[in-house]
Amino acid sequence: MTLDVLADADEAAARAAKAAGVAVRPLETLAELEAAIAVFDEIWETDTGNSSIRLDLMRALTKAGNYASGAFDIASGEMLGACVGFFGPPAHAELHSHIAGVVPAGLRRSVGFALKVHQRAWCLRRGVRVIAWTYDPLIRRNAYFNLVKLGARPAEYLRNFYGVMDDAINSGTETDRMLVRWDLLSPLAAEASAGRPAPASLAAERARGAVVALSESRGRPVPGRPAPGEPGAGRFLVGVPADIEAMRLASPGHAATWRTALRDVLAPLMAGGARVTGFDRSGWYVVCTGRDEA
Repeated sequence: MTLDVLADADEAAARAAKAAGVAVRPLETLAELEAAIAVFDEIWETDTGNSSIRLDLMRALTKAGNYASGAFDIASGEMLGACVGFFGPPAHAELHSHIAGVVPAGLRRSVGFALKVHQRAWCLRRGVRVIAWTYDPLIRRNAYFNLVKLGARPAEYLRNFYGVMDDAINSGTETDRMLVRWDLLSPLAAEASAGRPAPASLAAERARGAVVALSESRGRPVPGRPAPGEPGAGRFLVGVPADIEAMRLASPGHAATWRTALRDVLAPLMAGGARVTGFDRSGWYVVCTGRDEA
């Protein structure tokens, strides 16, 4: 790792924190760890008897040298967001970012971006080249944040990865997840961390002949043709609904239909070697096969 790379990562983290109006720093005291747990409980609306993560585990993780940080509002000192991760096998030089979130008071300020860019700089300082994490592939804003704002790339579609969860966000649904890997030294990650993301363009993909593999009509998923795996299709557009979380509350059956539809389209594509190469903000994954990669 060159000194220039480390300095650039530190500068990007400082710039992101300043833009968000927060100070991002590692959590050290029990009080700070308890505050982070309270942040997660507020986001996922869990009670104190069923927190997203236990205090003793947080304490052990940080003592062992793993990552736990908080984003503190410059004006009030209040913790607006937190992020916790732990190291994978030593040979992988990889951190798994287990949980991260921002309370409602910190939304629309790019606090989450500041946390992740801080995590990137922290990892690079320790010789870690990759950060991995999971997210719900049906949540459009999370797909955009992970794939565009950060420049991470999907590695695997995981079916019902955590089992059924009954917190306010998951609403008792199966937990299909997308595993992403963030190559911290890639030009894509460096540019994104510096505030220069590279979103996909739906219009450009259509012009290149991309085939719609999953779309929406009146709120319902509509599989496209030709279906994934049929000859002649090298680029696919896979759509997701505008607000799956609201749909889960208003119409759980429709939301479950979307889960199945996305699983049936995206999981086989990725298992067959296709790569998700981008995301258009209007809700489209761009998926390319080996013969037609970006």
